[in-house]
Amino acid sequence: MRNFFLAGIFLSAVLLLTSCWKQRQVLHLYCWADYVSPDLIKAFERQFDCRVVYDTFDSNEQMYAKLKAGAGGYDLIVPSHYIVELMVQDKMLMPMDHALLPNLKNLDQSILQMMPDAKCVYSVPYMLSYTGLGYNKQKLPHFQPSWNMLEDESIKGRMTLLDDQVEVIGAALFVLGQDANSVDPAVLEEARKLVMKWRANAAKFENEQYKNGLASGEFHLVMGYSGDVMQAVEENPTELDFVIPEEGSMLSCDVMVIPALAGNPELAHQFINFLHDGQNAADNTEYCYYRCPNQAAYPLLSDEIKNNKSIFVDEKLLEKSVFTREPDAAGKLLRNEIWSKIKAGAE
Repeated sequence: MRNFFLAGIFLSAVLLLTSCWKQRQVLHLYCWADYVSPDLIKAFERQFDCRVVYDTFDSNEQMYAKLKAGAGGYDLIVPSHYIVELMVQDKMLMPMDHALLPNLKNLDQSILQMMPDAKCVYSVPYMLSYTGLGYNKQKLPHFQPSWNMLEDESIKGRMTLLDDQVEVIGAALFVLGQDANSVDPAVLEEARKLVMKWRANAAKFENEQYKNGLASGEFHLVMGYSGDVMQAVEENPTELDFVIPEEGSMLSCDVMVIPALAGNPELAHQFINFLHDGQNAADNTEYCYYRCPNQAAYPLLSDEIKNNKSIFVDEKLLEKSVFTREPDAAGKLLRNEIWSKIKAGAE
């Protein structure tokens, strides 16, 4: 009888624990890879008694196409700023509830005022990103901080280009002295011809593993995002480095948005607010080597980060750089056609 009684207690306890586990909230996050500190995710899970499920995408276009095709189940997405307007037009997003986001007061107003959604109606800035060149100093003693390095035949098969038309075409337009957001057909054709020269040197177009290839020595030069490359540089600063080319760079601010059909929008707001706590924003910057535009975080950063020119870019170089803009429908169609020709290797 006693055994049955104990068994009953054990079963009740198991059912209770199972019930509690099932009631635990889940935040479904759709984001770039390696873009949130795992320690911060664990801290958030503990503080809010929840789980975070982290899915990744390789490009804004991939993310947008997936959502456009009807994919759902996400509570928070981290796209680049320029695609938010399109997502709003397609009614993919819900407005932010500022009452749930007291840490918006920490945002760097100088950066915020440059953003299309400066009042954070549908999006909250997450991290600033700059595109540049990561390189092996020992393999490229003749390196110059210019996009023209992509045309250097000595690195044929030992370099990569981003699989991102905005960044690649934009870099070519910088070299040509043109508006990096241009949709002029003649200008884009000149950019295509230049990128085809770069393509002849490239081992592949790639957005995720290029930093590992640079670290392993497989690639001597990579076109990449500042934070991604700096993670590799941090592991081997003697051999590797990252620069923003002298012609200028495409600037992007990845933002946090909540899908219109999010199952747990309140938890999504809590995560946004959590990440914009000053200490958390500083810790996240230290982890991913991207600049979080959070004024409360800046004094808490290490000197290494504060003095890193790939994170806090030189003002003169910043003036040469431009924020990515989403083109109109005709411009987007033209750029897509140009990019398709580039990827196919068509002349």
